[in-house]
Amino acid sequence: MSVETQKETLGFQTEVKQLLHLMIHSLYSNKEIFLRELVSNASDAADKLRFEALAKPELLEGGDALKIRISYDKDARTVTIEDNGIGMSREDVITHLGTIAKSGTADFLKNLSGDQRKDSHLIGQFGVGFYSAFIVADKVEVLTRRAGQPTGEGVYWSSKGEGEFDVATIEKPERGTRIVLHLKAGEEEFADGWRLRNIIKKYSDHIALPIELPKEQHGEEAPAEQEWETVNRASALWTRPRTEVKEEEYQEFYKHVSHDFENPLTWSHNKVEGKLEYTSLLYVPARAPFDLYQREAPRGLKLYVQRVFIMDQADEFLPLYLRFIKGVVDSNDLSLNVSREILQKDPVIDSMKSALSKRVLDMLEKLAKSEPEQYKQFWSAFGQVLKEGPAEDFANREKIAGLLRFASTQGDAGEQDVALADYIGRMKEGQDKIYYLTGESYNQVKNSPHLEVFRKKGIEVLLLTDRIDEWLMSYLTEFDGKAFIDVARGDLDLGKLDSEEDKKAQEEIAKTKEDLVGRIKKALESEVSEVRVSHRLTDSPAILAIGEQDLGLQMRRILEASGQKAPESKPIFEINPQHPLIEKLDMEQDEDRFVDLAHVLFDQAALAAGDSLKDPAAYVRRLNKLLVELSA
Repeated sequence: MSVETQKETLGFQTEVKQLLHLMIHSLYSNKEIFLRELVSNASDAADKLRFEALAKPELLEGGDALKIRISYDKDARTVTIEDNGIGMSREDVITHLGTIAKSGTADFLKNLSGDQRKDSHLIGQFGVGFYSAFIVADKVEVLTRRAGQPTGEGVYWSSKGEGEFDVATIEKPERGTRIVLHLKAGEEEFADGWRLRNIIKKYSDHIALPIELPKEQHGEEAPAEQEWETVNRASALWTRPRTEVKEEEYQEFYKHVSHDFENPLTWSHNKVEGKLEYTSLLYVPARAPFDLYQREAPRGLKLYVQRVFIMDQADEFLPLYLRFIKGVVDSNDLSLNVSREILQKDPVIDSMKSALSKRVLDMLEKLAKSEPEQYKQFWSAFGQVLKEGPAEDFANREKIAGLLRFASTQGDAGEQDVALADYIGRMKEGQDKIYYLTGESYNQVKNSPHLEVFRKKGIEVLLLTDRIDEWLMSYLTEFDGKAFIDVARGDLDLGKLDSEEDKKAQEEIAKTKEDLVGRIKKALESEVSEVRVSHRLTDSPAILAIGEQDLGLQMRRILEASGQKAPESKPIFEINPQHPLIEKLDMEQDEDRFVDLAHVLFDQAALAAGDSLKDPAAYVRRLNKLLVELSA
């Protein structure tokens, strides 16, 4: 390294300081992962150079084949990781090594818990593996030059992992990056060839370019020039036959492509031959990333064409509702100079997207059948995202529906563990519809008056409490030939589940209460679209139903939260003619008192439905008035 010029000392971004503190003090139980992270970064740098060199061959600078070299010096207590990949400019160094260049920095800080396992997972999510060097080093030096830049524009970066770092311009003849770790006292075990070889075999055997270490000398005179030997397989894992790849190798490759610290739940490795030729290796993570619900967040598969890296996040190969899937797709049918614009127009992409989507859904189906506990974990992490599927993927609507899980009146309290196939298997004789109820919380829907007739008849009802559920059900109209029915919407018809005697009795009661219905409609004319005798109630005096074409409470709240005005609509007010309060109302002669009672019943029905009152003060005033009259 020549004399440094343009040297400056800069402060770390506040978030980096907190991250370094976490690295240094929290991850002591799994120190060796620093090498996996640095090797993974070096591999990415080689991939990026290979891609950029397709358009600019001069970036290769006529140099050697791409590789990663790791050396060590026991006496100096250093470990050096060097690659001849794309390298970094001065601006790159300051941006990537001084800040967390992610939009989710605030989320990152919010999610830090002090729990070692959870926080180590976050480090992977935020793509900040470089800082893991400070787990074992008390000083880190980086010497780098971006391919294509003059040799005099190399960059030197160093830091002790505290509040600041130094940057200087240096002479660097070879492109790429060299990272020198000055090991802390007590970490000398890593300045050892045997230890480094074991870590590489354990974590980085799948890396598709050679990882070289100095050749061990056994009592021989050291050669004049250092000899190197490749210690990893150095072949793209996804190109190898499935029978030759061990489970641990699949798991480590997942950590490489996803920067996750945990093993995936499941994966699918598949080679397609025929009209289309491509290989895919798709993974389902065990935990949701911090930006899962930021629909514009970077996502997608690593794309290779004939084993040449093309892009990191090719999002055209899977629909948005499967954005959590990680992995690799390697195609023989795409042009090597493929660009984002070409990807969006190429009909081959549509065919691959369709096939890969089906493969993911098949993988999830298999997980649900063979590993129900793991599927439960998947559902907890990604269930709400999967619920976006029926609206986005019409061709796979039935398949997605089969993967959905719901709470129900017959499931475990509040657990979303009921599959639609299970529900159909438990349907009552004569039942030909799937009944459901949406609401803001499990407690609210499980106690809803809308369920009274279903409890009486022993009919299972799905309880939907995620904010997306009402929107989902507007796209999911049937499953296995059975229509979905919202029990709070329209005029409830139980079909064959009601006997002819029941139906006749309902009609007769409705006729006898026509006058009462008319009086209530007049009293509540500004509040309701219709008043009618209810067939849903056994215990409650009254209930609010939604018109067939009207928005429910969930959708109204979603629209209002996004600043949109929900269309005007009035609920249907249904009364239980056999309830003592309704009988008392029917006998009330004082019209003012009748109006007050009708409004109190209406407001109580709104509260039971999870809605807020338009005029709480009027409700309290009427209720107090009635209480005073009762106590007089």
